[in-house]
Amino acid sequence: MRIGIAGTGNMARALGAQWSRAGHDVLVGGRDAGRAAALAEEIGARAGTPREAARHGGDAVLLAVPYGAAVGVVSALADAVRGRTLIDCTNPVAPGFVLETRGGPSAAERIAAAAPGASVVKAFNLCHESVWRLTPPVFDGRPLAVPLCGDDAPALDTVRLLVRDLGCVPVDGGGLDRAALLEATAALLIGLWVGEGVDAQAIAPPLEYAGGAAPPRPGRETRPRSKWIAACEAGRIGTRHADG
Repeated sequence: MRIGIAGTGNMARALGAQWSRAGHDVLVGGRDAGRAAALAEEIGARAGTPREAARHGGDAVLLAVPYGAAVGVVSALADAVRGRTLIDCTNPVAPGFVLETRGGPSAAERIAAAAPGASVVKAFNLCHESVWRLTPPVFDGRPLAVPLCGDDAPALDTVRLLVRDLGCVPVDGGGLDRAALLEATAALLIGLWVGEGVDAQAIAPPLEYAGGAAPPRPGRETRPRSKWIAACEAGRIGTRHADG
């Protein structure tokens, strides 16, 4: 694939190195030409400007800049990313581990609004960049799962392939309107990991203890209705459940 990366930070380095190693044609674009050239040499990619990266990324463009700069960068590149798969890995997490976007659209939706011709997919936002450097990210024999949120089926297919190139498992997280849930999950996890020193993985039970079977999917055998969904709808999980 032809992949453009707008940004020269740690996420650009981690994901760009993995995709370059997998045989993809990667171009790293940054405002600092020297920094972009150094990163490209390090990970086996080519270097250019953010606009050149957007134009290069005929298959995918990774937006790898801090959230505070993301909308401005995308707005300036809106014409260049038109028709592209645009991967948003940003986290709008402010001091205190709260969302900068609270009360409004998600970061991914704001990025999509700034580049209305692009197909935005939210992905790779739940883990520190060091995790994406692992080859592969496997823990206790289980590959890391990577949730994706997006509305465009071909774009999601592209990102699924890029997830698998890391040795990870793509998981469907729903449409872009659910990206806010991924971003809120990141804020919660970061707060637990960094703020409290808690193993956040311990807050969720294994699937077999998650309260019932998953809803049926096309092409799969019909399963019983999930007890979890029924409990949520009945109000037995959530505020009432927490209050006893």
